[in-house]
Amino acid sequence: MATQFKKALIADDSPTTRKFIGLTLKSLGFDVLLAEDGMEALEMLPREEFSLIITDLNMPNIDGLEFIRQIRANDFLKKVPVIVLSSIDDAGIKTACMEAGASSFLVKPFNPAKIKYEVSKVI
Repeated sequence: MATQFKKALIADDSPTTRKFIGLTLKSLGFDVLLAEDGMEALEMLPREEFSLIITDLNMPNIDGLEFIRQIRANDFLKKVPVIVLSSIDDAGIKTACMEAGASSFLVKPFNPAKIKYEVSKVI
């Protein structure tokens, strides 16, 4: 990774997924913060400076698509890479996420190597 500052935000309503991705990112040298949904993640954004955001698509309160739209509406966050996770492998959903400003789209299930590869593509 070329960045000196590496802090990641993971927004996913599954504790298992958050832990799995968090451990993977920590192995890449990231400090990791975890959010249970898009609403909690949005509340964290003004308090921290992130170099990567990973979000689930299907979450309560604010879903991943709306979360991406709100990130991209913020001038300070426009360039932060956002990787979307989804259990739905659908071209229309992927297109909607990419049009909203996602940097990458990853279909569940995945393994640490796939996560590391996607992170290396967007950082």
